[in-house]
Amino acid sequence: MDAYAPLIAASINAGTPLMLAALGLLINEKSGVVNLGAEGMMLVAAVIGFATAINTESVALGFVAGAAAGMLLAGFFALMTVWLGTNQYATGLALSLFGGGASAYIGINYVGKSLDNPKFAVPFLSDIPFVGTALFRQHPMVYLSLLLCAGIIVFLYRTRAGLVLRAVGESPSSAHALGYSVRRIRLAALLFGGACCGLAGAFLSLVYTPLWVEGMVAGRGWIALALTTFATWRPARVLVGAYLFGGVTIMTFYAQGLGVSIDSQLLSMLPYLATILVLVLISTNANWIKLNMPASLGKNFNPN
Repeated sequence: MDAYAPLIAASINAGTPLMLAALGLLINEKSGVVNLGAEGMMLVAAVIGFATAINTESVALGFVAGAAAGMLLAGFFALMTVWLGTNQYATGLALSLFGGGASAYIGINYVGKSLDNPKFAVPFLSDIPFVGTALFRQHPMVYLSLLLCAGIIVFLYRTRAGLVLRAVGESPSSAHALGYSVRRIRLAALLFGGACCGLAGAFLSLVYTPLWVEGMVAGRGWIALALTTFATWRPARVLVGAYLFGGVTIMTFYAQGLGVSIDSQLLSMLPYLATILVLVLISTNANWIKLNMPASLGKNFNPN
């Protein structure tokens, strides 16, 4: 059993950026906004976070800078869609393309550089056989992501503010009639989502692979978007789904290490094939999606 503990630990590590991004996108979509720019936001946050950590020698500041970069891009997306009424899907795709190009340009001088990757361990708990290796030797951001998931569950289903957010996602016109500022609520949701995507991107360049490589997000932003649908817009299911997809990613490396006679390119496709398969299976039950999806998802709202 001890041989599987590092595999579980690696799966959790690989699933953390997916969970962070998907939780942020879930809040976006609960407010009725679809942001397809997650990939671009994560890429920009990854390079900004890495550059900040290199220049300041502080990983913590790298995470702050990554979150700020994600919020900045999300704010631009909010300006275009919430206030100017542009198409959410087209604007999100444009943001994703912009992020890919901008991150490549910003990161030119940081290719080939790397950060130290110190080991972390929770005192006493990390010494427990199997469980300690599997669960309690993770980066602090892993545990913060779990707290974030729990906090979002409480916020959405146990607070008045969470109820208002869900109401905006279901019927913005009704929320507006009750005196709530739909635009400001959606702006706050988008900024939060941008910060989460920023943290996810920074996690990739600061912790998961502590270096910068062009395009290093490698489709994780799109997988995070799929996770929100896979989880039927419920935070706890996002957590489970993220770790499952993280496990699939790690299994590709594990299989290569075992000498499985399959081309590495085919093994690398497994996480994306799993994403497509899950979406196909979910789509077979359209009523299930309709029952859980925010009614105004993807629809702009003009209070005038």
